[in-house]
Amino acid sequence: MARPRFHVKKGDDVQVITGNHKGAIGKVLQVFPTKQQVLIEGVRMIKKHTKKSQDNPQGAIIEREGPIHISNVKKHVEQTEATGKSAESKSKAKAKPKKKEKAS
Repeated sequence: MARPRFHVKKGDDVQVITGNHKGAIGKVLQVFPTKQQVLIEGVRMIKKHTKKSQDNPQGAIIEREGPIHISNVKKHVEQTEATGKSAESKSKAKAKPKKKEKAS
């Protein structure tokens, strides 16, 4: 079976496009290919209750990032201030062919 390929990878800057965290921007910390989910830095912070241990003799409540489905994120591209368009889309713009004029 072929390994699934995704549009984002670890270290990419992404933006959440749907859901409760819509508009949030962060860096991908980890990708879970089998679950098709990603962890994004500072997005979907959840509180995890931990048991007593040597590190935490009282137990603790730890805040950490929760996973988001990979279809709910897109790569984030910085916009230039002058044009308001992204730098990538500007370079990828296609020149329109000129129409031929008919001779009368």
